[in-house]
Amino acid sequence: MDIPNPSYFSCHTDSCAHLLQTSLKSRDLIKGKSIHAQMVKLGLTFSVYLMNNLMNLYAKTGFLLDAHDLFNEMPVKTTFSWNTILSGYAKQGKLEKAHQVFDLIPVRDSVSWTTIIVGYNQMGRFEDAIRAFVDMVNDKVLPTQFTLTNALASCAATGSRGVGTKTHSFVVKLGLHACVPVTNSLLNMYAKTGDLEMAKVIFDRMKLRNTSSWNAMISLHMNCGRVDLALAQFELMSERDIVSWNSMIAGCNQHGFDNEALQFFSSMLKDTSLKPDRFSLASALSTCANLERLNFGKQIHGYIVRTMFDASGAVGNALISMYAKSGGVETARRIIEQSGISDLDVIAFTALLDGYVKLGDMTPARQIFNSLKDPDVVAWTAMIVGYVQNGLNNDAVEVFKTMVREGPRPNSFTLAAMLSASSSVTSLNHGKQIHASAIRSGEALSPSVGNALTTMYAKAGSINGARKVFNLLRQNRDTVSWTSMIMALAQHGLGEEAIELFEQMLALGIKPDHITYVGVLSACTHGGLVEQGRSYFDLMKTVHKIDPTLSHYACMVDLFGRAGLLQEAYKFVENMPMEPDVIAWGSLLSSCKVYKNVDLAKVAAERLLLIEPNNSGAYSALANVYSACGKWDDAAKIRKSMRARGVKKEQGLSWIQIQNKTHVFGVEDGLHPLRDKIYRMMDKIWKEIKKMGFAPDTESVLHDLEVEVKDEILRYHSEKLAIAFGIISTPENTTLRIMKNLRVCNDCHNAIKFISKLVDREIIVRDATRFHHFKDGSCSCRDYW
Repeated sequence: MDIPNPSYFSCHTDSCAHLLQTSLKSRDLIKGKSIHAQMVKLGLTFSVYLMNNLMNLYAKTGFLLDAHDLFNEMPVKTTFSWNTILSGYAKQGKLEKAHQVFDLIPVRDSVSWTTIIVGYNQMGRFEDAIRAFVDMVNDKVLPTQFTLTNALASCAATGSRGVGTKTHSFVVKLGLHACVPVTNSLLNMYAKTGDLEMAKVIFDRMKLRNTSSWNAMISLHMNCGRVDLALAQFELMSERDIVSWNSMIAGCNQHGFDNEALQFFSSMLKDTSLKPDRFSLASALSTCANLERLNFGKQIHGYIVRTMFDASGAVGNALISMYAKSGGVETARRIIEQSGISDLDVIAFTALLDGYVKLGDMTPARQIFNSLKDPDVVAWTAMIVGYVQNGLNNDAVEVFKTMVREGPRPNSFTLAAMLSASSSVTSLNHGKQIHASAIRSGEALSPSVGNALTTMYAKAGSINGARKVFNLLRQNRDTVSWTSMIMALAQHGLGEEAIELFEQMLALGIKPDHITYVGVLSACTHGGLVEQGRSYFDLMKTVHKIDPTLSHYACMVDLFGRAGLLQEAYKFVENMPMEPDVIAWGSLLSSCKVYKNVDLAKVAAERLLLIEPNNSGAYSALANVYSACGKWDDAAKIRKSMRARGVKKEQGLSWIQIQNKTHVFGVEDGLHPLRDKIYRMMDKIWKEIKKMGFAPDTESVLHDLEVEVKDEILRYHSEKLAIAFGIISTPENTTLRIMKNLRVCNDCHNAIKFISKLVDREIIVRDATRFHHFKDGSCSCRDYW
């Protein structure tokens, strides 16, 4: 057999190598396979050089298994051979396989290390990339430009400034500080790891800057909230790409400059040939949502439809949020139904939920929530908050129970929302269960939960429970914590204690807000502390620079009125810098009733009815003033006028919760299943407290009736029936907690003092304005309410 001479092999080897490289450039695998066949025929498969080229072709055209088979057949392998297989696995994201190959490489060069580092970085395994880079340095292999840019990117992603700074030293050592991609990576690393001064130094020293350099600085300034500096950088740019515009649009949107964000978006469309991408559109739609610019949002939606832009992901969610927040909640719902969006995010869901809450329709919101595949804690919490805001506290409780049983672990916001629901339904037992859950989850001492607990205990009538929570919050108190406790003490008639706490707050340098002052002025009101109320009202304006709101003025009117300073209260209303509201005139009218001032009551009622013509309270209060003064004909005329106008008087109701069931009573209520027992108990109590010296206040019955009839009416007032039911339904010494929708009358107030002594129980009554704690024959309000 004739053996070909060396020139034969050399000629065919060069020819095949050239053809393989041409096939790789054109991605022509068929041509490459025919060359492979020719190599086999010509006996050229022993050539390491040719096999490396062939393996490279297979690997880069996606036929990695064929490449690996060739690799396994090669009797002699070079570092290039190993790197080719390593690169193929890394580029396909098969990092475990790539790592196995990497560990077997006999001699790793800079390409080997860079390949594995790039692979880790591109797959988001930044810490692995950083570890590989450190090992490379320890192995005394010099990094390349690509090694450094990827290592710096991983440092930026993980905030590893220490490794990033050491990487910077290699940049200097290798003389790559003038290489724009490397310098941009350094700039990005320092910006992302918080070394803003070094980032600026690098940028200022750069002799060559590209668009990415400027974009990095714009992003840096936006991340720091310096929109002005970002704008200055943007205006200095000679060329801007889509990233430049997106940075300005998104940055302005994120920092509350929504009008400016829309202006940038409009300018990009008008002044450049750039087309918005998903980031531009999502930010622009978010801006429209914040500004409730429905028309502008519709134009963006039109662009998305016309260009057939993929509206999934961030763009779809931003579109739904825009419609939901801008009054087009049904359009948002149709988009979901038509496109079948399965990746609805929490922001879009909460926007939809909020839209339906505003409409008072929770059914669609619940349907959307039920359709979520795996709602997270934010979605669950949003659903609970939606029910609470819509007054559907029982539904909120049910969702919470399901969440505890099937969903994610509640966080502090969930617990705070549930405590708000417990406060609303005044269920102390349920509130205590939420408190126990907060303790187990370690959230009880977070400010949001602690503050909600304080409010819950206070609204449920347990001022001592509120005190305990407030005391435990000692290290975590914020302005809301102090305000919640001050409000609680004021509500429970502990005005002096509330003021003492306010003074402690000021001494510690904690700045009160407008709600704090509502609490302080309310404390002065319920305590009859007129001069202190005046002083705090001035302090609020002059020292803390808080402009009084309608709530503050109403508190002052109430303060003067309760103290009998009716003319001063009237002057205060007349001199208010804004139009007095129903509450201000209502407070004055209520005081006129207590002090039987008919003339001023008529003025207050007339002004109140101008604002709210069908306000039943105004008619009732004026009629009651006439009745209290013995002007029965005038009272009858007012009541006749009410009937003629179709205005219905609010019925007085009282309720008590026994074993998690709420029992509601009206005056002379005959509907309760235990009616006979309740009435017998009340008759017995009535006789006993009369023996103790109680005398019914027949003036509290504001109708011209016989004394005996008035006596019977007073005996069966709703709060008295609720108390009688509580006595027969609970063990001795149990505290009774009664809720009432109207102000407790003088007769009931006096009677309950006697009852508390007779049955030796604490009786807590919450009326329309405050809590009364009756014990041993006295009330916490000291008969001033």
